[in-house]
Amino acid sequence: MVAIINYGLGNLGSIANMLKVIGEKSVITADPEKIKAADKIILPGVGAFDAGMGKLNETGLVDLIKEEARNGKPILGICLGMQLLGNGSEEGQLPGLGLIDFSCKRFDIPAEMNLKVPHMGWDIVEFKKDVPLLDGIEGRQRYYFVHTYHAVCNNDEDVMMTCDYGYEFACAVNKGNVYGVQFHPEKSHDFGMRLLENFVKKC
Repeated sequence: MVAIINYGLGNLGSIANMLKVIGEKSVITADPEKIKAADKIILPGVGAFDAGMGKLNETGLVDLIKEEARNGKPILGICLGMQLLGNGSEEGQLPGLGLIDFSCKRFDIPAEMNLKVPHMGWDIVEFKKDVPLLDGIEGRQRYYFVHTYHAVCNNDEDVMMTCDYGYEFACAVNKGNVYGVQFHPEKSHDFGMRLLENFVKKC
């Protein structure tokens, strides 16, 4: 059973539907007992950093998520949910969950490159680590992105994937049982389905 944390932000239904296709049961919830009972946790999210952390603080789930991470429960942050796993963001003032040592900064792309921000659409990623989430996934993987801020890791070993948009940036992070992806696997068709299948079956 996967608990998809409901704090008012995110594509909850889309994630639940893809898990159903995989054959995995899930519950969309903010109930601490249901989150504790789940085998794995997905933290989704779209929108601004402070709005996300503010909502998590309002639900009282911050300490629970940290505790579940310390206890070794697999956690996957998606899009804003990934950004909340870090220390903070230029976009806001609130501290993040601090589960992985990174902060988020706004894309700073030279004007002459003529690349629009936010980074939006399909893009190719490069794997940097051999981890269960990526088990058996080969070739040039394409995922769907929509974001203005990106992670800057303080430790290279926490970078799980990179993408190039004006310059190389960390588009996925990992530390132990905690994973984060900036892109939307639930919108990334077969590429995203395989990644979520690995999360529920191999992480």
